[in-house]
Amino acid sequence: MSAENYLELNKESWNKRTAHHITSDFYAMGDFKAGKTSLMDIELGLLGDIKGKRILHLQCHFGQDSLSLARMGAKVTGIDLSDKAIETAKELNTELNLDAEFIVSDVYDLPNNLQGEFDIVYTSYGTIGWLPDMNKWGSVINHFLKPKGKFVFVEFHPNVWMYDDDFTHVKYNYFKDDAIIEEEEGTYADKEADIKSKEVSWNHGLSEVISGLLNNGLIISNFKEYNYSPYDCFSHTEKIGDRKYQIKAFGNKMPLCYSIVASK
Repeated sequence: MSAENYLELNKESWNKRTAHHITSDFYAMGDFKAGKTSLMDIELGLLGDIKGKRILHLQCHFGQDSLSLARMGAKVTGIDLSDKAIETAKELNTELNLDAEFIVSDVYDLPNNLQGEFDIVYTSYGTIGWLPDMNKWGSVINHFLKPKGKFVFVEFHPNVWMYDDDFTHVKYNYFKDDAIIEEEEGTYADKEADIKSKEVSWNHGLSEVISGLLNNGLIISNFKEYNYSPYDCFSHTEKIGDRKYQIKAFGNKMPLCYSIVASK
């Protein structure tokens, strides 16, 4: 297993996960289909009024957030590497009588698979770790943003990815440049899922992410860190509020998420 075929390995991994995710309590499909948004307060506050806006949603998984954006009146295009996830997104789009568009594509190859410019480019939670190069990422964002367009990004803090799964010790280098190649059992949405996946990921420090945007001409207008995660997706967490979770060992002492808003 090597990083050279990371697209193939990660696509297979996310294809395996999709079937388990859509039936998991984590994604609460019953509530979603009944009309509850899958979007969290952090991104809702950053996005603002999106009615009538064209939004490109990078790494959309099976489309829950894309369809939540569409329910708010946006014209949404969601893209993801996993063909199984996009197939599910299209089925949900039809079932819910929405008009989002979904495309199978790697982020870096998207300019070859999609035309046009967007008012907003959006991506969130557990996305950039599957990409090796933040400068190429920033280039794609710049490519699809129209002049004065807005990039909205929410992600888990790179500090989180330094630790082992039980948060007992530092296992990974914050400044790690090379790929992390591992075999995982289960999935964050269903830890008991009977799947094994080989996957390739990367750690990206804050300076690397910010430089990837600045180097491609984007202007950062807002940066914020949060001492909680809106998802209960880590080990040994405690709930501190509605959709707010902290790691017990750290409490409010460590950031778990951050957000960036930038413009072209």
